[in-house]
Amino acid sequence: MNEQTDNDGQPLLEPDLSGRLLGDYLLLRRLGRGGMADVYLAEQQSLKRQVAVKTLKQEFSNNQSYIRRFHNEAQAAAALVQPNIVQIFEVGKLEGVHYIAQEYVRGQNLKQLLQRNGALDPFLAINIMRQVATALQKAGEAGIVHRDIKPENIMISNTGEVKVADFGLARLAGDPKATDLTQIGITMGTPLYMSPEQIEGRGVDQRSDIYSLGVTCYQMLAGRPPFDAETALAVAVQHLKQEPPQLSTLRPDLPKDLCRVVHRMMNKEAEDRYQSGAELLRDLLAIDIDTSEANWSATFEKLSLSEAQALYSKSRLQATRKLDRIIKGRPGAHAYWGWIVAAGIILTAFAVGWAIPQMYPPAYALDHVAPTFQIAKKENARKQYHRAYFVNTEEAWLAVSEYFPPDTPTNRYYGNLALVRLGGYYLEPGHEDLSKAEEVYSKLQRLDRNVEEKFRWIGLAGQVIVRSRNKDDRFSRENLTDVLEHANVLDRELLEEIRSIQQRLDTKSKS
Repeated sequence: MNEQTDNDGQPLLEPDLSGRLLGDYLLLRRLGRGGMADVYLAEQQSLKRQVAVKTLKQEFSNNQSYIRRFHNEAQAAAALVQPNIVQIFEVGKLEGVHYIAQEYVRGQNLKQLLQRNGALDPFLAINIMRQVATALQKAGEAGIVHRDIKPENIMISNTGEVKVADFGLARLAGDPKATDLTQIGITMGTPLYMSPEQIEGRGVDQRSDIYSLGVTCYQMLAGRPPFDAETALAVAVQHLKQEPPQLSTLRPDLPKDLCRVVHRMMNKEAEDRYQSGAELLRDLLAIDIDTSEANWSATFEKLSLSEAQALYSKSRLQATRKLDRIIKGRPGAHAYWGWIVAAGIILTAFAVGWAIPQMYPPAYALDHVAPTFQIAKKENARKQYHRAYFVNTEEAWLAVSEYFPPDTPTNRYYGNLALVRLGGYYLEPGHEDLSKAEEVYSKLQRLDRNVEEKFRWIGLAGQVIVRSRNKDDRFSRENLTDVLEHANVLDRELLEEIRSIQQRLDTKSKS
């Protein structure tokens, strides 16, 4: 399809509809942009509630194939009324704009969480998997195949609810009328997560969604997808012919049953996978994530599958709070996996829905702490760190060490972790302060090498980034190799910037 252009032959930019009244919906601000549609946060005037409004891009507004696909999404999702599926409120066309009004999920998608935190703790991963499996069970019962299960389409609300979104590729299993959607050049799925039968263009059913979920779960637990390459074709070939590395090798801390479930989901042959979301959910509910506290799992083992699903849907938040108490009573993780477990603990706090304040107190300098903190003191360093994670202000990060001096291993660990986050805070656009960031990272780099080696390497990586932003290439060159040799301790954002620095310096050397 030819791209629309202006009088000078330049591509037309999609206008921002923020501030426009579209029927009953006042579009407040644009939340995101996709290849086919934009999504806005809106207020439904009649009910005074916030909703998400998806609008078809103007370049597709007169193309019947795209319009049909757009409405197909609304019809598929509207047929699925279930707590783990984003609900559709209305679909229509006004003033030339095709739109879908749907549930607004206040939170983040799974891709964003993984980018920020890396591999997840098994507790949180299983919790997410159970909720998505429940959604797939509902879709399967209705004969609907999603066909694009991936981290971007798994939403996690601030209250811990997981919801599957974007049924734009969905169709009824075996529906021949859906094949025309492939005629308009739309990639039916995302190569990183597509099932073998989907890649080959064969018929798909809910087992294809289970495969895609398996790939997503693998990424949640390993910190990376099972297959990756420079081209979509190379990734597709790996899905068809290559077996993924064993999760148990990459993550020795994971329950064996969890690894077994994920690899079964990713079997090349559909007949060897779970045959339904219900069957998958049964095995997920049977996994005992803590052998010292089996009460929660035992509750489900006594129920039939349908009863378990009902209880899971109605009491999801109570269950996550129970599991959070279990996790808090567990002994510390092995040092090798400490960083990953820490990320899981952070996200556990996310899962139980700690509120994010709407207004934040002013920031303070690193070496100056206000006499009276506006951040309330929590019971221990871990909870103080959780609070800072959601508030994400300079004062909140400083409060961790201020309230809990490093006189115990736990206090010292969370104090250092708070410094890591504070350094990242100072590197973020909007409140970038390179001098404060370097002060934080220098403090980390000076820690005892025999006790805090991991944090020392993070400190050096942060210094490389700060110096690079300040155009000090000599320092960057001298330390870059050492940092990259210890890249496994860096989170994704730090590692991506380190690699971009390496690429820039390599390019500069060649020129």
